[in-house]
Amino acid sequence: MKFNYTKERNVQIVLYLLKKYGIKKVIASPGTTNITLIGSMQQDPFFEIYSSVDERSAAYLACGIAAETGEAVVLSCTGATASRNYMSGLTEAYYRKLPILAITSSQATSRIGQLNPQVIDRSSVANDIVVKSFLIDTIHNRDDENTCEIKVNSALQILRSTSNCGPVHLNLVTTYNRDFSQIELPAARYINKIYTNGIFPKIPIGKIGIFIGSHKKWSISEENIIDTFCSKYNAVAFCDQTSNYKGKYRFLSSLVACQPKHDNEIFNLDLLIHIGEISGDSYTTNALSPKEVWRIEPNGDIKDLFRKITSVFAMDETDFFSHYIDKEDKLTTNDFISLCNKKYDTIYNSIPNLPFSNIWVAKETSKILPDNSILHLGILNSLRSWNFFEIPNTVMSYSNVGGFGIDGGISTLIGASLTNANKIFFGVFGDLAFFYDMNVLGNHHIGNNIRIMLINNGRGTEFRNYNHMGAMFGEDADKFIAAAGHFGNKSPRLVKHYAEDLGFEYLFADNKENFKEQILKFTSPQQTNKPIIFEIFTDTQDESHSLEIITNLLQDCNVKKEMKHMIKNIIGENNIKNLKSLIK
Repeated sequence: MKFNYTKERNVQIVLYLLKKYGIKKVIASPGTTNITLIGSMQQDPFFEIYSSVDERSAAYLACGIAAETGEAVVLSCTGATASRNYMSGLTEAYYRKLPILAITSSQATSRIGQLNPQVIDRSSVANDIVVKSFLIDTIHNRDDENTCEIKVNSALQILRSTSNCGPVHLNLVTTYNRDFSQIELPAARYINKIYTNGIFPKIPIGKIGIFIGSHKKWSISEENIIDTFCSKYNAVAFCDQTSNYKGKYRFLSSLVACQPKHDNEIFNLDLLIHIGEISGDSYTTNALSPKEVWRIEPNGDIKDLFRKITSVFAMDETDFFSHYIDKEDKLTTNDFISLCNKKYDTIYNSIPNLPFSNIWVAKETSKILPDNSILHLGILNSLRSWNFFEIPNTVMSYSNVGGFGIDGGISTLIGASLTNANKIFFGVFGDLAFFYDMNVLGNHHIGNNIRIMLINNGRGTEFRNYNHMGAMFGEDADKFIAAAGHFGNKSPRLVKHYAEDLGFEYLFADNKENFKEQILKFTSPQQTNKPIIFEIFTDTQDESHSLEIITNLLQDCNVKKEMKHMIKNIIGENNIKNLKSLIK
């Protein structure tokens, strides 16, 4: 029988990327669980394999080879206590920063602690044994494959690191597959890491986008460098309200991205450059379809939101953009941003008269916020509603999208307001988020520069939206999923008394007419005598209907895309990926 490569996909990925990174030296110890790995390696002349029965000795052999050659060395052992014998040698490697990859093969982790022979728990390792440890599990679908590719790339990049080098651990799960008929290794995604002194890839010709997640405050020079880059490469910066980039190439993309029945080429990019942190704009992240993604991450970690990352730039954003601006490429005429702005205006101008809701309130309020004020938004419904509409260029906006929980939004707003008593700080929160964090309103440090808008629909209306999983329960969702009926059940007196007793001015609206009577006072650019709470009562059906209207403004897609959209809603995105994987 002729042996080739194993059919175990996780092992194939490890082998492919070891070759891609040029790691060929291997010290193998005998065993069964590592047969799929070693059996594949020993038929491939690329690998230079040495045998060592004693794993303790094997680890020290690796130290000697790595120190002498400067090359990374792979260790491979079986299950049971074999891996424990690596510990002393890996400790030596850790303190000497030697590039050693310890691959400990393992049975399924579900067998740990279930009295299975030769199964031990390797889920935690001593602090000074390896720089990082990864579980490389069996692969069942495309999501598993993506995860495996990211982990193996991350591990091998540590071995190359000049600042954080040292031994790395892969716990490689096997199914004991006896099929070694794979003649050629299928390709796996290689993710390149580029340092400031490295070789930078060339910007491809075509549509270039920058996706900016939540971001720290930009300096004028930082915004200018983004503007210059976009001007040079005909690029657009896709933003949400937490991006805070206010340059001329800012494109608040959610309103355009949320039209699932509209064919839109804006989001089909040749390259997407990803910067910033977590974004609350799921519409844009789902709509963007780049051929490849470059991530700028100063610490060099792989963060693959779009599942298409090909390069990680371990540097500051300024260093990245400065490099490409300094290139001698000819400046281009920027018409991409004009196309995006025209599309936004077309959709915005088609918005009909919306029901009284968070979205309607956002539309009416966003354009009249006073200059140089600060806006804080509650997660999900409030953030999503305000992501549809531009705010004045001088207004900065924030949301607690880091942990992405409803707790702490008002406290964060109050904390920010303490830094500048002369600046007005606005906050927009749903009722669950408001009552969750209302105790901070009794803090005696609160100044007159606070203005809070409470959208009170008596529940977590998110779970009653037409497109949410909770909506299929109908009214029953209110019992425990949407948590309806708490906190006074939309009492018109509860917040009023609480607010006034704490020294706030209380405003109230339950329809468009009395909203318009109060909103100019709420958004006045002048400092008021008291902080303000503006409670707005909306209905959950109106909230859902508004969202349905705004996300279906353009319905001009062809039958093929309509069917694709319908199938995706029925069976889900992950199941579609799994089907594609099976077809391949």
